Amino acid sequence: MLIISVILFTHQISAQQVKSTPYKIMLNAMLSHSVPEISVDEINSDSKITWLDAREKKEYDVSKIENATWVGYDDFTLDRLSGISKDALIVVYCSIGYRSEKVAEQLIKAGYSNVKNLFGGIFEWKNEEQVLLDSTNNETNKIHGYSKIWGVWLNKGEKVY
Repeated sequence: MLIISVILFTHQISAQQVKSTPYKIMLNAMLSHSVPEISVDEINSDSKITWLDAREKKEYDVSKIENATWVGYDDFTLDRLSGISKDALIVVYCSIGYRSEKVAEQLIKAGYSNVKNLFGGIFEWKNEEQVLLDSTNNETNKIHGYSKIWGVWLNKGEKVY
């Protein structure tokens, strides 16, 4: 345990704007930072963003970011991106950013030129009190916590497992 703590605390901290220092340290240890990242604070509501949700369907069905398209992770295929321009601003997210980073890598490899990973994922989105929608597009306070271990990073909203 001591070794893991030392690794986490000595890992370089990203310039992204995640407010919780322990969460930021964990994210920097988990993510490879192989794709451009964007923080919740950097999201411009005036920008035309194509949101892609890289969580599993049961997570997406609890809540999502407005206008997000579910693309999944375990069974993700590029076929789910039909109609999305390769030049569109695409922001991919999952719970914390690991699965979305892997999906974003595939998008970039396939020629999508403006892909970003939401640093801190939907957990940070909710922690910053941003709006989530349920499966009927109504605002909700519920959010899938992925697991009780990972759900510890979700500080706002009603956790669902």
